Amino acid sequence: MSFPSENQNPNPSPSPSPALKKRWSDIWTKSKPLNQMVMAMKLHSVSPRTDKANPILSPFPIADRTLLLSDVLLLRILALLSDSPSQRNSNSLVCKRWLNLQGRLLRSLTISDWNFLLSGRLIHRFPNLNHVDLLPAASISPRNSGILLSNRVLSIHLDSSSSPNWCFCEENILPVEVIDSGLTSLAGGCPNLRRLRVIGASEMGLLSVAEECPTLQELELQRCSDAVLRGIAACGNLQILKLVGHVDGFYNSVVSDVGLTILAQGCKRLVKVELSGCEGSFDGIKAIGKCCQMLEELTFSDHRMDDGWLAALSFCDNLKTLRFTSCKRIDPNPGMEEYLGCCPALERLHLQKCQLRDKKSVAALFSVSRPVREILLQDCWGLDNSMFSFAIICRRVKLFYLEGCSLLTTEGLESVIHSWKELQSLRVVSCKNIKDNEISPALAALFTTLKELRWSPDTKSLLPSSLVGTTMGKKGGKFFRRTR
Repeated sequence: MSFPSENQNPNPSPSPSPALKKRWSDIWTKSKPLNQMVMAMKLHSVSPRTDKANPILSPFPIADRTLLLSDVLLLRILALLSDSPSQRNSNSLVCKRWLNLQGRLLRSLTISDWNFLLSGRLIHRFPNLNHVDLLPAASISPRNSGILLSNRVLSIHLDSSSSPNWCFCEENILPVEVIDSGLTSLAGGCPNLRRLRVIGASEMGLLSVAEECPTLQELELQRCSDAVLRGIAACGNLQILKLVGHVDGFYNSVVSDVGLTILAQGCKRLVKVELSGCEGSFDGIKAIGKCCQMLEELTFSDHRMDDGWLAALSFCDNLKTLRFTSCKRIDPNPGMEEYLGCCPALERLHLQKCQLRDKKSVAALFSVSRPVREILLQDCWGLDNSMFSFAIICRRVKLFYLEGCSLLTTEGLESVIHSWKELQSLRVVSCKNIKDNEISPALAALFTTLKELRWSPDTKSLLPSSLVGTTMGKKGGKFFRRTR
């Protein structure tokens, strides 16, 4: 056994040993150039990024990259994205800037709150409007009411405590002063207004629109009267006009020859005119025909014209479309046929939901419409074979559309359309007295020469070919069977 010596040096000199391998940690912490590179990378990641190619960009960090886009460029982008109302609503919810820009893109708006217009928020929110509908906002009615009174020209919510005088708009509409104030505000903020719908305005309110909006081209005025038409006459560039005078159950307003003459002398560029619930006579329609040389379409809806007015249509030299809608009568006393004349440029005659029970009226109407090339008769009461026979005077008809006239028979139809040598298109729908088994060989031969034919007079008896042979379409006693 050997023991270490006591005189042994406790701190012996190190003996040479093989060199140890350097570790990556030593190089990472002790290498000065590498530390500088790491520090530079950290500073670069923290410091703001700048685009050398575009020195205009902000040197500060940006959370919303769309702030780098100008308003003009972002408007062009939003215009391409706003192809639907839901998309426009989504764009408006992004931020306040997008909300304001999206408001600039909106061109058409229906207003339901009149205070929104009077407060100026409408103009601030939507500065570029050119189509505005003020009808829903002009009525004083509970929005949450379950009672809705509707007409083809107007709808209004009613309270259960409404008075039973059957003229609801007379007491449920804003005062004239309030409506005029709103029109003045709208005209001052929307000088590019082109289309407007309003009810209950006065002459002064419409004058403000005429003065501030020289580009106004289309106007619908409800609850109109002769005095109000003085304001409309100042709209020199007006092209499309709809006047609503009297509406059963809503309001009673009178438009007579006086108002129609004022209108004709002021608005000489009218192209389309619709008179709904308006009174008048030969003189009023004559004034429109002689002064409005550009008039191409004239519509009468539930009119209250005096006898003898129909002859005034001959003064409408450039009239191309004549339309009657929901008229209880045409002209009970049109006068002698030699004084009626005709519309030389007339191409289309449309009658929808009219009562054609008076032979004098129907005969005079077709006589005035002799040059017509297109006739549409839809859901007209009283149109039987004798009434329809007056259409034989229209020799140049190319298109005939018949729907919902249950009194006309196959014989009555055939007797007239054989005289139309230029007939190219025929449509007969839902006329129950026109039968397939009553078609004569001559009528069948006529069908072969047509370019377009739609023949479904009795739609209730038609079944798809896939249902033939089944119990579908039979009477209820056979179709609905009790199961046990």
